[in-house]
Amino acid sequence: MSRADINKVKLSVDRNIGSKVKIRANRGRHKIDVAEGVICKTYPSIFLVEIENKADDTVQTVSFSYTDVLTKDVQMQLI
Repeated sequence: MSRADINKVKLSVDRNIGSKVKIRANRGRHKIDVAEGVICKTYPSIFLVEIENKADDTVQTVSFSYTDVLTKDVQMQLI
């Protein structure tokens, strides 16, 4: 995993700020979270996704690292 690979992922996420994404996150111990949200902000090591909870009309901001995407612990798909 090189710094260039991480920069490619960061550039891709940067280009899609404001886009809706479906996220599949492997949280360990056979626990997989699936959610839909909007990429809202990027930082040098992480990016933020706002996930709307339709049940109680709240918005949760979740952070992911670019290395999580590279190692496929987090998979994103544009909607």
